[in-house]
Amino acid sequence: MITTAAKMRPGQSGMVVAITAGHGALARLRAMGVRPGVIITKTSGQPLRGPVTLRIGRTEVAVGHGLAARIEVEVEE
Repeated sequence: MITTAAKMRPGQSGMVVAITAGHGALARLRAMGVRPGVIITKTSGQPLRGPVTLRIGRTEVAVGHGLAARIEVEVEE
């Protein structure tokens, strides 16, 4: 099932399949290690559009809700 990183449940993992963002946001995400083919795990998120914390390997990064909504993820069910 394909969803966005913002809609994933905490603790849920999946593989990034696409990022639908502009050049600046795409470069920022790539610098953090978020790119297609990478497995990410959502560690926390706020219900009312707060920051979303993602684990990529052994690194945790926080991104805004709007940016997390642009990361398309194929989650493992």
